[in-house]
Amino acid sequence: MNIGYIEELTGCQIALHGNRIDLSGSEDEMNRASQLLNRLLDLSSLTSDISTPDILLEYKAMAGNGQLVTVGTKTIRTKGQKQAEYVFAMQNSQIVFAVGPAGTGKTYLATNWCLGELLSGRKNKIVITRPVVEAGESLGFLPGDLSQKLNPYLKPLYDSMEATISPATVRRLEESGQIEIAPLAYMRGRSLNNACVILDEAQNTTVGQMKMFLTRLGENSCAIITGDITQTDLPKNQTSGLVDALNRLDGVEGVSFVRFSGKDTVRSRIVQRIINAYEK
Repeated sequence: MNIGYIEELTGCQIALHGNRIDLSGSEDEMNRASQLLNRLLDLSSLTSDISTPDILLEYKAMAGNGQLVTVGTKTIRTKGQKQAEYVFAMQNSQIVFAVGPAGTGKTYLATNWCLGELLSGRKNKIVITRPVVEAGESLGFLPGDLSQKLNPYLKPLYDSMEATISPATVRRLEESGQIEIAPLAYMRGRSLNNACVILDEAQNTTVGQMKMFLTRLGENSCAIITGDITQTDLPKNQTSGLVDALNRLDGVEGVSFVRFSGKDTVRSRIVQRIINAYEK
């Protein structure tokens, strides 16, 4: 077990004396270390190979405030205070903006929360969309039907769904129309009722596209908008619809904003360090 890393996370000094562990530090530091060590002890009954990412995830889970996302028979527990805030926002607001760097769980939690709503019968459909601007390619020049054209762009969302339900189940839900994927341009003129709508990579929307998307919501529908405003692919002279919405919709009833930072990264320690370096 990486004692030095546990000390780094908790601020507590740890000394091993045979089968005994001595902790020294403030009361809060020792409580954190004791709680983390107990969680790792439970984890050791399932695996003998506990890595530093495992330790980080267990540490972040301690601050999750017990927020749960239920997807069919599976339960996902939030990792960290910011993820708990995110799930609470999805439960209580019709429109949620989740903004921040990669590796913070924005897409994973949004996708699985929507799956939970669909599988429980609280919503009838999931609509997944995103702007397609990378490399200047037009969808019309890509091979395959619309779903095949969009699949590479939406792979992170498929990965998130397939972490909790089987690929066969995802395909079945698509074939029945309960999961629908569509490029953002195809959303114009629609009215989405009793649906969960996910707009991914929203930093690449224009102001007009964002307004168009947000005004598609009908009765009993909700929208989750995810993006990283530091990773926009728009021309330099064009304002991001996500940045504009963060300013324009602040204080609007029914709209929540959750802002993640590098310290909220749950993917791995090295990713957290890279994000922190770019945020300086």
